Amino acid sequence: MTGHSEKQYTDSLSHSVWSADWIRQAEPVAAASLGISLYDLMQRAGEAAYALACDQYPAGSHWLVLCGHGNNGGDGYVVAKLAAAAGVKITLIACEGSRPLPAEAAAARQAWLNAGGEIHPADSRWPESIDLIIDGLLGTGLNTAPRSPYNALIEAANRSSAPVIALDIPSGLLAESGAAPGAVIRAMHTLTFIALKPGLLTGQARDWVGQLHQSRLGLSGWLAKQPAQIHRVTANSLPQWLKPRRPCSHKGEQGRLLLVGGDHGFGGAIRMAAEAALRSGAGLVRVLTHIEHIGPLLTARPELMVQRLSDDTLQQALNWADVVVVGPGLGQGEWGRNALKVLQASDKPALWDADALNLLALNPEKRQNRVITPHPGEAARLLGCSTADIESDRLLAVRKLVAHYGGVAVLKGAGTLIADDRGEMAIADVGNAGMASGGMGDVLSGIIGGLLGQKLSLYDAACAGCVVHGAAADRVAARQGTRGMLASDLLPEIPYYVNPELA
Repeated sequence: MTGHSEKQYTDSLSHSVWSADWIRQAEPVAAASLGISLYDLMQRAGEAAYALACDQYPAGSHWLVLCGHGNNGGDGYVVAKLAAAAGVKITLIACEGSRPLPAEAAAARQAWLNAGGEIHPADSRWPESIDLIIDGLLGTGLNTAPRSPYNALIEAANRSSAPVIALDIPSGLLAESGAAPGAVIRAMHTLTFIALKPGLLTGQARDWVGQLHQSRLGLSGWLAKQPAQIHRVTANSLPQWLKPRRPCSHKGEQGRLLLVGGDHGFGGAIRMAAEAALRSGAGLVRVLTHIEHIGPLLTARPELMVQRLSDDTLQQALNWADVVVVGPGLGQGEWGRNALKVLQASDKPALWDADALNLLALNPEKRQNRVITPHPGEAARLLGCSTADIESDRLLAVRKLVAHYGGVAVLKGAGTLIADDRGEMAIADVGNAGMASGGMGDVLSGIIGGLLGQKLSLYDAACAGCVVHGAAADRVAARQGTRGMLASDLLPEIPYYVNPELA
């Protein structure tokens, strides 16, 4: 994913992700470990946000600061006070609440007033000459759609031509899931504090977050000692899984991979999956497919071993293979169902995708040596719910997939999630909108299958495969943009990422 900050005024993005609830409970402990107060942390947050605003918009002379009735609003008061002291004109609009402000936010509000600042009510008319909007309306504790007057302020900010910097998370976006149940601030920049939250990286996050920055507020040492709940994986993570090959290694050591699919009219899917497996380093790749695809596959990629799918060839190939990939172009007819029934009885490690998943939804079964790679629609069929249910809480959905089907689940989409039956979870923070085109999932299946053949564990192969897939797409997008990206465009880019020593 592009657009993440590594500027000097903030920390580079962490590879550890924690829930917003965990961060709220841990904040007092973390502050106490440094001998500082929660108000000190709020001051640090405001200072980091002010520095970001000055760096990104140095010519801005009139800022609109929107403050909610909570600690997110407290951060906004700190930013306003710092900016006003530097000579920036500040218009501050605040929402009132029925309960008292938290102590730290109340102190920040009072400091703003003591410095001569004014507070305008939520229904105030906005000035016309705004250069920048600071969003301090709703923080990470939100779990429903914003209500009045917050929704109206969010919609007004989105109508404005002024850029928005969101404090911690764009108001209206849910920190736990990345869902957007109502109005959400569309930020140009988001500065999140202390730790990354999952809702900044998956779900609908990319539509709203803009460029993501992180400031740990001086808690880096303390955070480093805490076990991460979720891992954020990027191209920088690849060397932990993919080491340079031993100079005397041979093809037999790099895995014998069997791919089954490509019913009548669907030869492209199995062809892309098979080449992706080769490009990812699989030693030997064998394809069983419809007879009409044999010639085209061998012409396009003579390194493949291609045969007609039959009962005899399937049994022979299963005896030969180390790993099986089934689903690309499989179809849901008798041809595909018969093959899947045989493969289902095999104890070989496997990856199931596409129509293999649709058939699995009809006859659910759990196994521990399988990777499943559904997109949200397939996940909905597997879990007997709607696609909207999946997208409303992707983290819960991927956990349910593992609980119901075992092994490793990859829930595809912006901010792909990977989870296993031991409780491990990762977010693949790579990829772009150009991947919204046919065949991308087939390429991913081939990459993961190829890595499984090279003896990576199911979970590591899934994580590494998702990163290679998304990073290859990012490389293509950097060269030609996102519109018009083809799944086959990724194939020649794969070796650059499965050989991370090249970087």
